[in-house]
Amino acid sequence: MSQKLNIICVTGSREKLQMAAMFASVAAATGDEVSVFLSMNALSYFVKGYSGEAPVEGEMGSIMSSQKGVPPFKQLFQQAVELGDAKILPCSMAMDLLKITHEDLDPELGPPTGLTRFLSDGEGGQMLTF
Repeated sequence: MSQKLNIICVTGSREKLQMAAMFASVAAATGDEVSVFLSMNALSYFVKGYSGEAPVEGEMGSIMSSQKGVPPFKQLFQQAVELGDAKILPCSMAMDLLKITHEDLDPELGPPTGLTRFLSDGEGGQMLTF
């Protein structure tokens, strides 16, 4: 039985982005409908050519950064789109504030979406915030 999972990412920390990406990729790979809303401090990591590293909050972030075999959050989000029914949606307001267009974003991102639309489309599904 397919479920609907809605994930809101507003943080810029490695641990939270990693956890959100793991939820998205596993849910998409198992057949769930997944929508991820990228806003605030999370969106910058999905601008083409951005090379900054997400800061770690604690020990787990440091361990993940140093361990081989831990796929980065961007790769997991990309896999969610490729393997299943996942949409990665950039926040239109954050895009306006950052003065970026859809063409400035990584190719796996869907169309710019407002929060009202995201919440409306996600009605009836599970909502997670990171």
